[in-house]
Amino acid sequence: MKSLKRILTIATGAVILAASPLSWAAVSQAEADRLGNDLTPMGAEKAGNKDGTIPAWNGGLTEPPPGFKPENGYTDPFPDEKPLFVITAQNYEQYKDKLTAGQMAMFKKYPNYRMPVYTTHRTFALPNEVYAHVKQQAASVKLDETGQLQNYTAPGIGFPIPKSGQEAMYNHLLRWYGGYRWCANWLPIRPNGDFYKIGYCEDQIQASNMDKPRPNDLYYYFAEYTAPSTLVGTIYLVHEPIDYAKNDRAAWIYNSGQRRVRRAPNVAFDNVDDGTEAMRITDDWHGFNGSMERYDWKLEGKREVYIPYNAYKLIDPKLKYADMLDKGFVKPDLMRYELHRVWVVEATLKKGMSHNYPKRTFYLDEDSWLIAAVDAYDGRGDLWRNYAFPLTQLYDVPLMHQRPYMVHDLSSGNLFIGQIDNEIKQPALKFGATGKVSDFQSDALRNRGMQ
Repeated sequence: MKSLKRILTIATGAVILAASPLSWAAVSQAEADRLGNDLTPMGAEKAGNKDGTIPAWNGGLTEPPPGFKPENGYTDPFPDEKPLFVITAQNYEQYKDKLTAGQMAMFKKYPNYRMPVYTTHRTFALPNEVYAHVKQQAASVKLDETGQLQNYTAPGIGFPIPKSGQEAMYNHLLRWYGGYRWCANWLPIRPNGDFYKIGYCEDQIQASNMDKPRPNDLYYYFAEYTAPSTLVGTIYLVHEPIDYAKNDRAAWIYNSGQRRVRRAPNVAFDNVDDGTEAMRITDDWHGFNGSMERYDWKLEGKREVYIPYNAYKLIDPKLKYADMLDKGFVKPDLMRYELHRVWVVEATLKKGMSHNYPKRTFYLDEDSWLIAAVDAYDGRGDLWRNYAFPLTQLYDVPLMHQRPYMVHDLSSGNLFIGQIDNEIKQPALKFGATGKVSDFQSDALRNRGMQ
């Protein structure tokens, strides 16, 4: 893990936020000392639940199964397991205390929708260097009265024992992944099952994996469309900040038709992404990203919920997209749901602010801090869209990842699948990427576009 040693060397000087005289209290040292003891290194309850349906966390999955070859995709470590039971439109009421509002709405809309529930495996794991850094700063990271970060350094989360909705959401935003390069597809799918492919390749590299990062940068991002022909040659560049009080997201776009680079300030919030038939907005990427300024955030606490987990079957590169789809949802036999504890965060639009979703409920996996599901409501207060983010442990990194994800429009019946790569030559997703800041500037964007 050479890159992690480098992260820890540069973190204090490169990705630090100075303390403010106006700050809320961080957790006590006694609380921080629980990490790695009764709590996991990331703050989850290490013990299983009383019913025995959620096991204890024992370090996660950090070794590939026998026969694993990256060019063949990720080998399922649980190939012989069968569902314990299946939740259907006929029996979901008896499981409703462990379902999201969006999941229950799917049963009401689609009589043939099913959720196969499997044995729970707490496979999440990260490199030990990340765990150590999370514990080192756990008693010093805090939010000031405006909700901005104080005393945070990369890598990893800042609030393993969150006291507010914002702290929980920051954990999702600050999670460690280092850097990756990925070619994948988006699939806008109509109610009758017709779909088309949008292709893209992206580089996303956290500042701690860059050579000369600026102090307030969280990550650097390039994305280039590869299909359809109407979008080919469109390239985006993003510099994402840690602290939005210091500077906003900086974004640029290169348009091959105009052959020029321009600023793209609208790449934020509920801006509709190109080619997605309004089914994907900028800040629903990975469940949520960007500034939290438009919402009030409430930490509702923890629940046990059936969430899509260990989705190895779903990412099998032998699958073709057309064979994965039912009308309105992914074929249930490809899905795997497990019972996990999640943090529930409710976001309510602030007075005077605007967003397509005035209310959203986020369900964050307690082990990884990744968003596993989202309920999105419209201006009338009706549940509009159900988001599902299957989580899969990439044991060769090690790291847990959302791949692919689904947006179900409960009004129109449209379906959107993002970050899907079954039909892309494997390995389509490669972690461990590093970069130079000079390669993520507007001049470099122009050079990419001219190639």
